[in-house]
Amino acid sequence: MANKQRGFVDIELDRPRKLRYTLNALAEIEDKLGVSVTELSETGLGIKSIRTFLWAGLIHEDTNLNEKDVGSWVDFENIEYVQRKIAEAFEVATRKNDSREPTGTN
Repeated sequence: MANKQRGFVDIELDRPRKLRYTLNALAEIEDKLGVSVTELSETGLGIKSIRTFLWAGLIHEDTNLNEKDVGSWVDFENIEYVQRKIAEAFEVATRKNDSREPTGTN
């Protein structure tokens, strides 16, 4: 089971893996897609965006992963599952960050 306290969400792909969205993952998404993550959340995700989000959420485990390899693990049978897991991992990351108190404000 993934440690949601640390921002990890289990996902079953080519093997069991863990999604995690860190600042670096979000920066990778923005670099690859050329738009901010907030803009994407307002317009919805296309196929390329889903692949990029999935890849970025997995590179904390293996920096040698590439988008085409990650994309080969997703098909029409599991794309909805993958989208749910991406959303869950984003929610966990966002909730985790919202619950922390800012440092240096006291």
